[in-house]
Amino acid sequence: MRRPRLNRALWVATVLTVVAGSAVGSGRVAEAAGSLWRAEPAPPGSDAPFLPSPQPLRVTIDEMVAKSMRVKNDVTIRLADGTTRVTTRYTFSQLVVKDHMKVVHPGSDGGPEVTIDVPDEGTLGGYDGLFQPQETVMWGDIHQVCLNVVVRICGVQGLLNAFGSVIPLTAGASDFDGTIYAIRATGNRPGLGSTDNPVHLPGSISVAP
Repeated sequence: MRRPRLNRALWVATVLTVVAGSAVGSGRVAEAAGSLWRAEPAPPGSDAPFLPSPQPLRVTIDEMVAKSMRVKNDVTIRLADGTTRVTTRYTFSQLVVKDHMKVVHPGSDGGPEVTIDVPDEGTLGGYDGLFQPQETVMWGDIHQVCLNVVVRICGVQGLLNAFGSVIPLTAGASDFDGTIYAIRATGNRPGLGSTDNPVHLPGSISVAP
């Protein structure tokens, strides 16, 4: 494989790693990402257990269900370029995509823009085939989300952060828009060939020059 194509492949592996870091295991992540980004353990004081890319993801979801969401505000994460960000950590027992999830990682340092498009349904976390719990953790900032209760209420991300820091919340939501530094889905047996993999996002991956 010629080097430009190799770098392109490594960049895609990097973005997939950011979306679901532990689904492939830290050793394989570092090997896949190569010199573009190594999933090294974060130093003490960082909330994230690995070093996310300094270029955040743009995540939009048309309709979703967040189960047992817990929030920790004002956490500090260290990024792969050595900088830090103060952001929010969201932990779900399961994140269910009901309709259209789109994840875009902008190109930087000559890297291509990578887009993951899930047109219909998907899940992150939940329970595996032996009913062992899985989990999804997301570090970033929610810019827009609408709760679907008796009526549709938008602009409630501040309330979610406040109440979610006290009690677990389960709610249906729509029009999610966030800047996300990392999404980490974990399970007891997260091998890529396992049917109990905590990441189920059937869709497409496109790479723009």
